[in-house]
Amino acid sequence: MTSWMPPVRNVELSRDAVHVWRTATEVSPTRLDPFRDVLAPDERARAARFLYEDDRRRYTVARGVLRTLLGRYLDVEPASLRFRYGAHGKPALTETPGGRDVRFNLSHSYGLALHAFAVGREVGVDVERIRPNIDVAGVARHSFSPAEVEALTSLPAGQRREAFFNCWTRKEAFIKAHGEGIALGLSRFDVTLRPGEPAALLRFDDDATEAARWALCALDAGDGYKAALAVEGGGWSLRCWEYTSDEVMFPARYGPQGS
Repeated sequence: MTSWMPPVRNVELSRDAVHVWRTATEVSPTRLDPFRDVLAPDERARAARFLYEDDRRRYTVARGVLRTLLGRYLDVEPASLRFRYGAHGKPALTETPGGRDVRFNLSHSYGLALHAFAVGREVGVDVERIRPNIDVAGVARHSFSPAEVEALTSLPAGQRREAFFNCWTRKEAFIKAHGEGIALGLSRFDVTLRPGEPAALLRFDDDATEAARWALCALDAGDGYKAALAVEGGGWSLRCWEYTSDEVMFPARYGPQGS
């Protein structure tokens, strides 16, 4: 069971820690301005391209919170941060103030966002709402490895939907942490999926060394959701925090003198 701690203003991100923040992205249109105000022009343009207002609002909140949290960790104004994107879309900072190598990832789904942060190690996070209209068997055949499909179909019918979303979020978190996204090839690696089974990367191209380089863990994101975290390397501890929309109305102060 994931323990989500109450929000705090001053959080230190050390090299032996990974932080995950959970945010509700459903806010009223009248409260969007503090989130929108910290976004870069390209982020505002992307938000405007969403067809539905709910999707524009959720994206704006998720990106605004990402910038706000990075601003806290790096002690800079959130709006001043600049991102670059890898060949497969993974975001990173163009500059790391103070030489702090902060890595991050975010995921959001139907009103809930997760933001993951680490120093000097890659992280990936995924959250999905458990939806009843997914063709579990069909999507699994297309997106899972043969071993995962076999594990899924061997389960009682009543457990397969939960197992499907276990597998989906763990695979998504891993390909996001790895940085290649879907181009990595979803059949190149196996993850655990059975309900109650600890999250783990079981195989990566039959390379035991590479598989051991990554850790997976399941996150209890809340009723109706499945979530997972992928982290590079070992020797770290996980801390999870809530982020409430009220916080952004009273932002932390930034700059070396708190100005």
